[in-house]
Amino acid sequence: MPNTPPTPWAGRDDGDGPEHARWHKVVTSTTTHDGEPPAFASGGDQDAATGDDQPHVGLVGFRTDEGVRRNQGRVGAAEGPEALRRALAPMAAHGRLATGDMTIRDHGDAVTIGQDLEAGQAEAARVITEALDTPGVQLTVVLGGGHETAWSSYHGLLEAERMRTDDDGRRPRWGVLNLDAHFDLRTEDRPTSGTPFLQMAEAEAAAGRELNYAVLGIAEPANTGALFDQARRLGVRWWTDLECIDAGAAGIKQFVADFAADLDVLYLTIDLDLLPAAVAPGVSAPAALGVPIPLVVAAVRAAAATGKLALMDVVELNPSLDLDGRTAKTAARLIDEAVRTVIGDGVGARERQAGGTGDKATA
Repeated sequence: MPNTPPTPWAGRDDGDGPEHARWHKVVTSTTTHDGEPPAFASGGDQDAATGDDQPHVGLVGFRTDEGVRRNQGRVGAAEGPEALRRALAPMAAHGRLATGDMTIRDHGDAVTIGQDLEAGQAEAARVITEALDTPGVQLTVVLGGGHETAWSSYHGLLEAERMRTDDDGRRPRWGVLNLDAHFDLRTEDRPTSGTPFLQMAEAEAAAGRELNYAVLGIAEPANTGALFDQARRLGVRWWTDLECIDAGAAGIKQFVADFAADLDVLYLTIDLDLLPAAVAPGVSAPAALGVPIPLVVAAVRAAAATGKLALMDVVELNPSLDLDGRTAKTAARLIDEAVRTVIGDGVGARERQAGGTGDKATA
C-alpha cells in the first residue's frame, strides 16, 4: 500500500455540537475533476452527498509555481494549497457554518505537472468552473499557487453559468480587484506569474470588451515606469501602498465600493506579497513596506460586503519560507473574514443583529 499523507483537514477537537465547531469539522470533500476522490480525507462528513443544493463555500486548490519560476521568483508556491488548508483547519466556525446550515466543500487540487503551466492552468480553470456551477455555492475560494492562478480563475469564471448572456444578449458585467504590490501586467514571451492581468486585458479586447481592473497596494519601487504606462493605457485604477495607508480603512472601503458599483460580479485576488514582510515572510517577493493587515482586512470585507463577490483566490504563499507559519495563518484569517462576511455570520454580526455592539468593553 502506498503511504498516504495525513489529511490537512485535522485539528483540535473540543467536543461535539456547534459550540465546538471548527473548519476541519465542517468541511466535506467532493470528487475531484477527474472523478477520483481527493488526495485527502475530509474532516467532516466524508460521505455527504455533493449533488444537493445546500448553501456552501467551495474550495479549489491549484498546486503550481511554474509561473513563479518563469518570473524568476522563489519557487515553492505549489505547496501553498495544503499549507492554507492546514491553517484554515483549526479555525473556529460560527453561525451557520457551526450549525450545519452552511458547509465548506473542498473540490481538491488541480496540478501543474513539470513545466507544462498551460495545461495546469486549463485544468484548474475547469475545476473552478465546476465549483462555481455547483448548486448552492455562495462563494468559491481558490487556494494558490503562484499568481499564474489568476489566469485560471479568469477562465473558470467566464465559463461559469452565471456569466452566460441573458435572453436580451446582455452579459453580466464583471471586474477584478487585485490586492497586490505588483500590477502583473508584464509583457513576456510566455505566461508567468507576472503576466495574468495583461493576458486578461488582451483576451477581453479580442472579445470586444475592456477589462475592469483595479489594484490596491502597488509598491512604486517594484513596478517600472513601463508597467505604470501599461496600467494607464488599460485604464487600470490603483492606489499605491502609501496611498492605502494615507486613506485608511474608510478610504479603502470607499475605493472598493466605487469600483464594484457598476459590476454584477466581482472577482477578488489576493497576492500575499501585498503584506509587510514581517507579517508575510513566506512569499516569492517579500514587501519592504507593504499594506498593514487591518487595511487589507478592510478591503476584503468591503469586497465581500458588496453582495457581488463570486470568486476569490489567495496566491503566492511559499510554505518553505514561512517563518512560524505566519503567512499561512494570515491568509487563513483573510479567507475566514471573506467567508463570514459573504454568509453574514460571525460572533460580531450575530451580536449586532441581536442589538448588541460586539464590543468586548461593553459586554
